[in-house]
Amino acid sequence: MSVKAVFLAASGALLLGGCVYRERVVYRQAPPGAPVTTTEQEVVVAGAPPAPLVEEYVLAPGPGFIWIGGAWIWRGHWEWEHGRWARPPHRGAVWMPHHYVNRGGAHVFIRGGWR
Repeated sequence: MSVKAVFLAASGALLLGGCVYRERVVYRQAPPGAPVTTTEQEVVVAGAPPAPLVEEYVLAPGPGFIWIGGAWIWRGHWEWEHGRWARPPHRGAVWMPHHYVNRGGAHVFIRGGWR
């Protein structure tokens, strides 16, 4: 086997290795009085997301709306989810934003949602 063939095979393996991810869904009991069970999704990926984009937004469309800021989310690749105005699904609901943590050198995306 030539040196070129070995180099190409090794390069291909490295490129494909960066695309590996695993998903873990954790179910927790909802807080007292909440109408539904909350779900938290964690996705471990090989690299950090791009830098956040700067978004401009207009005034809320009405009373009771909150701004949910845009964020990079993992859908098999990093994809920007634009910010939006939304109403809480029930009284006392709080939006927990998408966020990222580093655990032992692994980059973990934690999906946000209403709690």
